[in-house]
Amino acid sequence: MYNPKIGLALGSGGARGFAHLGVIKVLKEENIPIDLIAGSSMGALVGAFYGTGLDIDKLYKLAYAFKRKYYLDFTVPKMGFISGNRVKELIRMFTKNKNIEDLQIPLSIVATDLLKGERVVFNKGPVASAVRASIAIPGILVPERIDGRVLVDGGVVDKVPISILKEMGADIVIAVDVSSVKMIEEITSIYDVILQSIEIMQNEIMKYRVMEADVMISPLVTQYSSRAFTNIEDIIRIGEDSARVMIPQIRDLIDNWKGNDM
Repeated sequence: MYNPKIGLALGSGGARGFAHLGVIKVLKEENIPIDLIAGSSMGALVGAFYGTGLDIDKLYKLAYAFKRKYYLDFTVPKMGFISGNRVKELIRMFTKNKNIEDLQIPLSIVATDLLKGERVVFNKGPVASAVRASIAIPGILVPERIDGRVLVDGGVVDKVPISILKEMGADIVIAVDVSSVKMIEEITSIYDVILQSIEIMQNEIMKYRVMEADVMISPLVTQYSSRAFTNIEDIIRIGEDSARVMIPQIRDLIDNWKGNDM
């Protein structure tokens, strides 16, 4: 009997993206395979760490210990306030300096070509460079330059990279969207202005894009800031709870697929 290939699309959402860890943990607990991963921005970071083979419990501990000071390396503003060298080194360290094609799970990482205004998908080459490009929030992190391209946050063009999983050969796509905008959040800094503007733009784009996921998991993390790395335990727990609710639907899809294959 043929088992369907299950793809997991992990969307952008800043600190709210830690909910992805909760989703992954529940899928593992329920013995639902993750055969393919595609990620934008924070989803690319989580997908890369998991695809490297890091144990989910270790990823939880890493998330709980995460502080913004670990990746902030301010520079003289020209193309961004944060140079991004420190976070790139962290990514390189935790992904063991691997290439994407050497990961345990096939992974696609989404970035945006700022000059051409198009989506760029990485499925080979250094993990650290691709993830660094995918998390480069325009105006905040300096863009990553790869092969002559000027690359920024993948969420700008593809907030939840579902279609990529179809191209990778996924039979069933589980998508995780953590980027709902908290409209009443106080705006107090230039970072707030930039990030809130991007989130509003992404939500408007999503309204007109057909979501082709077989299962959409939307953790209710709107009350938490995408930029303040606090309440991480709560965000992860909400990811777990949201995934558990969808397990029966996922199992039905898998069972029906197997039944149709007979």
